[in-house]
Amino acid sequence: MSDILLSVLVLGGSLFVLIKGSDWFVDSAERIGLSLGVSPFIIGVTIIAFGTSLPELASSISSVLNNQSEIVLGVVIGSNITNILLVLGLVSTVGRVVKMDYDIMDIDMPMLIGSSFLLWFCLADQHFSFFEGIVFLIGLSIFLINSLSSNEKSELERPKASWRDVFLLILGGIFVKYGADFTVDAISKLAQGFNIETTILAQTLVALGTSLPEVAVSMTAAMKGKPGIAVGNVLGSNIFNTYAVVGIPSFLGELVITDETISFYLPFMVACTILFAFITNGGRITRWEGYMLLLFYLFFFNHSFGIF
Repeated sequence: MSDILLSVLVLGGSLFVLIKGSDWFVDSAERIGLSLGVSPFIIGVTIIAFGTSLPELASSISSVLNNQSEIVLGVVIGSNITNILLVLGLVSTVGRVVKMDYDIMDIDMPMLIGSSFLLWFCLADQHFSFFEGIVFLIGLSIFLINSLSSNEKSELERPKASWRDVFLLILGGIFVKYGADFTVDAISKLAQGFNIETTILAQTLVALGTSLPEVAVSMTAAMKGKPGIAVGNVLGSNIFNTYAVVGIPSFLGELVITDETISFYLPFMVACTILFAFITNGGRITRWEGYMLLLFYLFFFNHSFGIF
Protein backbone atom coordinates (compact mmCIF):
# COMPACT_ATOMS: atom_id res chain seq x y z
CA MET A 1 0.00 0.00 0.00
CA SER A 2 2.88 2.36 0.81
CA ASP A 3 4.35 1.71 -2.65
CA ILE A 4 1.04 2.63 -4.28
CA LEU A 5 0.77 5.82 -2.22
CA LEU A 6 4.33 6.72 -3.18
CA SER A 7 3.51 6.14 -6.86
CA VAL A 8 0.43 8.37 -6.58
CA LEU A 9 2.55 11.14 -5.04
CA VAL A 10 5.24 10.67 -7.71
CA LEU A 11 2.59 10.84 -10.45
CA GLY A 12 1.12 14.05 -9.05
CA GLY A 13 4.55 15.61 -8.58
CA SER A 14 5.84 14.56 -11.99
CA LEU A 15 2.73 15.93 -13.72
CA PHE A 16 3.26 19.24 -11.93
CA VAL A 17 6.92 19.32 -13.00
CA LEU A 18 5.97 18.35 -16.56
CA ILE A 19 3.32 21.07 -16.88
CA LYS A 20 5.43 23.76 -15.17
CA GLY A 21 8.41 22.88 -17.33
CA SER A 22 6.25 23.12 -20.43
CA ASP A 23 5.06 26.61 -19.41
CA TRP A 24 8.63 27.83 -18.85
CA PHE A 25 9.86 26.27 -22.08
CA VAL A 26 7.09 27.76 -24.24
CA ASP A 27 7.14 31.23 -22.66
CA SER A 28 10.94 31.49 -22.89
CA ALA A 29 11.04 30.12 -26.44
CA GLU A 30 8.43 32.68 -27.48
CA ARG A 31 10.38 35.60 -26.01
CA ILE A 32 13.69 34.41 -27.47
CA GLY A 33 12.09 33.87 -30.87
CA LEU A 34 10.55 37.36 -30.91
CA SER A 35 13.82 38.94 -29.79
CA LEU A 36 15.61 37.26 -32.71
CA GLY A 37 13.08 38.67 -35.15
CA VAL A 38 11.17 35.46 -35.81
CA SER A 39 7.71 36.19 -37.23
CA PRO A 40 4.91 36.16 -34.64
CA PHE A 41 3.04 33.96 -37.14
CA ILE A 42 5.71 31.30 -37.08
CA ILE A 43 5.91 31.42 -33.30
CA GLY A 44 2.14 31.22 -32.98
CA VAL A 45 1.73 28.09 -35.07
CA THR A 46 4.90 26.27 -34.01
CA ILE A 47 6.13 27.07 -30.50
CA ILE A 48 2.70 27.85 -29.06
CA ALA A 49 0.99 25.04 -30.98
CA PHE A 50 3.56 22.55 -29.76
CA GLY A 51 3.39 24.09 -26.31
CA THR A 52 -0.31 23.34 -25.82
CA SER A 53 0.38 19.63 -26.27
CA LEU A 54 3.97 19.50 -25.02
CA PRO A 55 3.13 17.50 -21.84
CA GLU A 56 1.26 14.89 -23.90
CA LEU A 57 3.98 14.78 -26.56
CA ALA A 58 6.79 14.49 -24.02
CA SER A 59 5.10 11.72 -22.01
CA SER A 60 4.29 9.84 -25.23
CA ILE A 61 7.88 10.02 -26.50
CA SER A 62 9.16 8.92 -23.09
CA SER A 63 6.73 5.98 -23.02
CA VAL A 64 7.94 4.73 -26.41
CA LEU A 65 11.60 5.05 -25.41
CA ASN A 66 10.85 3.14 -22.18
CA ASN A 67 8.95 0.32 -23.94
CA GLN A 68 5.58 1.48 -22.61
CA SER A 69 4.18 2.61 -25.96
CA GLU A 70 0.61 1.60 -25.12
CA ILE A 71 0.56 4.84 -23.09
CA VAL A 72 0.72 6.93 -26.30
CA LEU A 73 -2.79 6.20 -27.52
CA GLY A 74 -4.12 6.31 -23.97
CA VAL A 75 -2.79 9.87 -23.58
CA VAL A 76 -4.06 11.03 -26.99
CA ILE A 77 -7.52 9.48 -26.80
CA GLY A 78 -7.96 10.40 -23.14
CA SER A 79 -6.85 14.01 -23.70
CA ASN A 80 -9.16 14.46 -26.67
CA ILE A 81 -12.12 13.06 -24.74
CA THR A 82 -11.28 15.15 -21.66
CA ASN A 83 -10.96 18.34 -23.71
CA ILE A 84 -14.38 17.89 -25.29
CA LEU A 85 -16.39 16.50 -22.39
CA LEU A 86 -14.77 18.03 -19.32
CA VAL A 87 -13.30 21.34 -20.52
CA LEU A 88 -16.26 22.35 -22.68
CA GLY A 89 -18.70 20.87 -20.16
CA LEU A 90 -17.34 22.98 -17.31
CA VAL A 91 -17.08 26.13 -19.41
CA SER A 92 -20.68 25.74 -20.61
CA THR A 93 -22.09 25.25 -17.12
CA VAL A 94 -20.22 27.97 -15.18
CA GLY A 95 -20.39 30.75 -17.76
CA ARG A 96 -22.91 32.17 -20.12
CA VAL A 97 -23.96 30.48 -23.34
CA VAL A 98 -20.75 29.66 -25.20
CA LYS A 99 -20.80 31.53 -28.50
CA MET A 100 -18.29 30.99 -31.28
CA ASP A 101 -16.31 34.02 -32.44
CA TYR A 102 -16.02 32.64 -35.97
CA ASP A 103 -17.45 29.87 -38.17
CA ILE A 104 -15.67 26.72 -37.00
CA MET A 105 -17.66 24.61 -39.47
CA ASP A 106 -15.77 26.13 -42.38
CA ILE A 107 -12.35 24.48 -41.91
CA ASP A 108 -11.51 23.72 -38.28
CA MET A 109 -14.31 21.29 -37.43
CA PRO A 110 -13.95 19.28 -40.68
CA MET A 111 -10.21 19.01 -39.93
CA LEU A 112 -10.95 17.75 -36.41
CA ILE A 113 -13.51 15.19 -37.61
CA GLY A 114 -11.19 14.11 -40.41
CA SER A 115 -8.27 13.59 -38.00
CA SER A 116 -10.45 11.48 -35.68
CA PHE A 117 -11.71 9.21 -38.44
CA LEU A 118 -8.21 8.96 -39.93
CA LEU A 119 -6.86 7.79 -36.57
CA TRP A 120 -9.65 5.21 -36.29
CA PHE A 121 -9.00 3.98 -39.83
CA CYS A 122 -5.23 3.70 -39.33
CA LEU A 123 -5.55 1.82 -36.03
CA ALA A 124 -8.31 -0.57 -37.16
CA ASP A 125 -5.77 -3.32 -37.90
CA GLN A 126 -4.04 -2.67 -34.53
CA HIS A 127 -0.89 -1.59 -36.32
CA PHE A 128 0.44 1.90 -37.02
CA SER A 129 2.89 1.79 -39.93
CA PHE A 130 5.74 4.06 -40.96
CA PHE A 131 3.69 5.24 -43.95
CA GLU A 132 0.78 6.14 -41.66
CA GLY A 133 3.21 8.14 -39.53
CA ILE A 134 4.18 10.09 -42.66
CA VAL A 135 0.50 10.69 -43.42
CA PHE A 136 0.00 12.07 -39.91
CA LEU A 137 2.97 14.43 -40.30
CA ILE A 138 1.44 15.65 -43.56
CA GLY A 139 -1.83 16.21 -41.69
CA LEU A 140 0.10 18.12 -39.01
CA SER A 141 1.74 20.27 -41.70
CA ILE A 142 -1.64 21.08 -43.27
CA PHE A 143 -2.98 22.04 -39.84
CA LEU A 144 -0.02 24.33 -39.15
CA ILE A 145 -0.18 25.93 -42.61
CA ASN A 146 -3.90 26.54 -42.18
CA SER A 147 -3.25 28.11 -38.77
CA LEU A 148 -0.53 30.26 -40.31
CA SER A 149 -2.73 31.52 -43.13
CA SER A 150 -5.77 32.16 -40.93
CA ASN A 151 -3.97 34.14 -38.23
CA GLU A 152 -4.02 37.90 -38.51
CA LYS A 153 -0.71 39.61 -38.87
CA SER A 154 0.26 41.80 -35.98
CA GLU A 155 3.32 43.83 -35.28
CA LEU A 156 4.50 42.82 -31.86
CA GLU A 157 7.24 44.59 -29.98
CA ARG A 158 10.53 42.77 -30.08
CA PRO A 159 11.36 42.06 -26.44
CA LYS A 160 14.94 41.70 -25.38
CA ALA A 161 15.68 38.15 -24.35
CA SER A 162 17.65 37.93 -21.13
CA TRP A 163 19.82 35.20 -19.67
CA ARG A 164 16.83 34.43 -17.47
CA ASP A 165 14.89 33.41 -20.59
CA VAL A 166 17.72 31.16 -21.73
CA PHE A 167 17.98 29.66 -18.24
CA LEU A 168 14.22 29.00 -18.05
CA LEU A 169 14.28 27.52 -21.56
CA ILE A 170 16.95 25.02 -20.54
CA LEU A 171 15.42 24.36 -17.11
CA GLY A 172 11.98 23.96 -18.69
CA GLY A 173 13.37 21.43 -21.14
CA ILE A 174 14.96 19.47 -18.28
CA PHE A 175 11.70 19.56 -16.31
CA VAL A 176 9.76 18.34 -19.34
CA LYS A 177 12.19 15.49 -19.94
CA TYR A 178 12.33 14.17 -16.39
CA GLY A 179 8.71 15.02 -15.60
CA ALA A 180 7.67 12.87 -18.54
CA ASP A 181 10.00 10.03 -17.53
CA PHE A 182 8.72 9.95 -13.94
CA THR A 183 5.11 10.20 -15.15
CA VAL A 184 5.55 7.11 -17.32
CA ASP A 185 7.33 5.26 -14.51
CA ALA A 186 4.58 6.13 -11.99
CA ILE A 187 1.87 4.98 -14.41
CA SER A 188 3.62 1.65 -14.87
CA LYS A 189 3.95 1.07 -11.11
CA LEU A 190 0.37 2.11 -10.37
CA ALA A 191 -0.91 -0.19 -13.10
CA GLN A 192 0.99 -3.08 -11.53
CA GLY A 193 -0.19 -2.14 -8.03
CA PHE A 194 -3.88 -1.96 -8.99
CA ASN A 195 -3.61 -4.70 -11.62
CA ILE A 196 -5.07 -2.53 -14.38
CA GLU A 197 -3.82 -1.58 -17.83
CA THR A 198 -1.42 1.34 -18.15
CA THR A 199 -3.61 2.60 -21.01
CA ILE A 200 -6.49 3.14 -18.56
CA LEU A 201 -4.38 5.32 -16.28
CA ALA A 202 -2.92 7.23 -19.22
CA GLN A 203 -6.30 8.12 -20.68
CA THR A 204 -7.83 9.13 -17.35
CA LEU A 205 -5.37 10.39 -14.73
CA VAL A 206 -2.60 11.58 -17.06
CA ALA A 207 -5.07 13.07 -19.55
CA LEU A 208 -6.86 14.84 -16.69
CA GLY A 209 -3.59 16.08 -15.21
CA THR A 210 -2.26 17.48 -18.48
CA SER A 211 -5.64 19.11 -19.20
CA LEU A 212 -5.86 20.94 -15.85
CA PRO A 213 -4.05 24.08 -17.09
CA GLU A 214 -6.41 24.24 -20.07
CA VAL A 215 -9.38 23.78 -17.72
CA ALA A 216 -8.14 26.69 -15.60
CA VAL A 217 -7.54 28.99 -18.59
CA SER A 218 -10.88 28.13 -20.17
CA MET A 219 -12.80 28.60 -16.91
CA THR A 220 -11.15 31.99 -16.38
CA ALA A 221 -12.05 33.03 -19.93
CA ALA A 222 -15.64 31.89 -19.39
CA MET A 223 -16.00 33.89 -16.17
CA LYS A 224 -14.62 36.95 -18.00
CA GLY A 225 -17.33 36.59 -20.63
CA LYS A 226 -15.12 35.02 -23.31
CA PRO A 227 -16.10 31.33 -23.25
CA GLY A 228 -15.62 30.98 -27.01
CA ILE A 229 -11.86 30.88 -26.44
CA ALA A 230 -12.25 27.38 -24.97
CA VAL A 231 -13.76 26.08 -28.21
CA GLY A 232 -10.77 27.24 -30.23
CA ASN A 233 -8.38 25.75 -27.68
CA VAL A 234 -10.11 22.37 -27.78
CA LEU A 235 -10.20 22.31 -31.59
CA GLY A 236 -6.51 23.14 -31.97
CA SER A 237 -5.36 20.93 -29.12
CA ASN A 238 -7.28 17.85 -30.32
CA ILE A 239 -6.11 18.17 -33.93
CA PHE A 240 -2.52 18.63 -32.77
CA ASN A 241 -2.79 15.74 -30.30
CA THR A 242 -3.99 13.36 -32.99
CA TYR A 243 -1.42 14.23 -35.63
CA ALA A 244 1.67 15.12 -33.59
CA VAL A 245 1.38 13.09 -30.38
CA VAL A 246 0.63 9.92 -32.37
CA GLY A 247 2.72 10.66 -35.46
CA ILE A 248 6.03 11.76 -33.92
CA PRO A 249 6.46 8.95 -31.32
CA SER A 250 5.57 6.35 -33.98
CA PHE A 251 8.97 6.92 -35.62
CA LEU A 252 10.75 6.05 -32.36
CA GLY A 253 9.20 2.61 -31.86
CA GLU A 254 6.17 0.45 -32.55
CA LEU A 255 2.95 1.64 -30.92
CA VAL A 256 1.09 -0.98 -28.88
CA ILE A 257 -2.66 -0.83 -29.53
CA THR A 258 -4.88 -2.67 -27.04
CA ASP A 259 -8.10 -4.51 -27.89
CA GLU A 260 -10.24 -2.22 -25.73
CA THR A 261 -8.76 0.84 -27.42
CA ILE A 262 -10.16 -0.43 -30.73
CA SER A 263 -13.43 -1.80 -29.36
CA PHE A 264 -14.49 1.10 -27.11
CA TYR A 265 -12.20 4.05 -26.42
CA LEU A 266 -11.37 5.02 -30.00
CA PRO A 267 -15.00 4.79 -31.20
CA PHE A 268 -16.05 6.74 -28.08
CA MET A 269 -13.54 9.48 -28.94
CA VAL A 270 -14.91 9.67 -32.49
CA ALA A 271 -18.47 9.81 -31.09
CA CYS A 272 -17.45 12.66 -28.76
CA THR A 273 -15.97 14.52 -31.73
CA ILE A 274 -19.19 14.11 -33.73
CA LEU A 275 -21.18 15.27 -30.67
CA PHE A 276 -18.88 18.29 -30.43
CA ALA A 277 -19.63 19.13 -34.08
CA PHE A 278 -23.37 18.61 -33.57
CA ILE A 279 -23.79 20.85 -30.53
CA THR A 280 -21.63 23.64 -32.00
CA ASN A 281 -23.37 23.59 -35.38
CA GLY A 282 -25.56 26.50 -34.33
CA GLY A 283 -22.56 28.55 -33.23
CA ARG A 284 -23.22 28.11 -29.51
CA ILE A 285 -23.17 25.61 -26.63
CA THR A 286 -26.00 25.89 -24.09
CA ARG A 287 -25.83 25.13 -20.39
CA TRP A 288 -27.91 21.95 -20.64
CA GLU A 289 -25.57 20.72 -23.36
CA GLY A 290 -22.70 21.41 -20.96
CA TYR A 291 -24.34 19.24 -18.29
CA MET A 292 -24.78 16.51 -20.91
CA LEU A 293 -21.05 16.66 -21.74
CA LEU A 294 -20.17 16.33 -18.04
CA LEU A 295 -22.47 13.30 -17.69
CA PHE A 296 -20.74 11.66 -20.64
CA TYR A 297 -17.37 12.34 -18.97
CA LEU A 298 -18.56 10.65 -15.77
CA PHE A 299 -19.67 7.69 -17.91
CA PHE A 300 -16.21 7.56 -19.54
CA PHE A 301 -14.44 7.73 -16.17
CA ASN A 302 -16.72 5.09 -14.66
CA HIS A 303 -16.25 2.77 -17.65
CA SER A 304 -12.48 3.02 -17.19
CA PHE A 305 -12.44 2.17 -13.48
CA GLY A 306 -15.83 0.51 -12.89
CA ILE A 307 -16.61 2.73 -9.91
CA PHE A 308 -20.40 2.35 -10.03
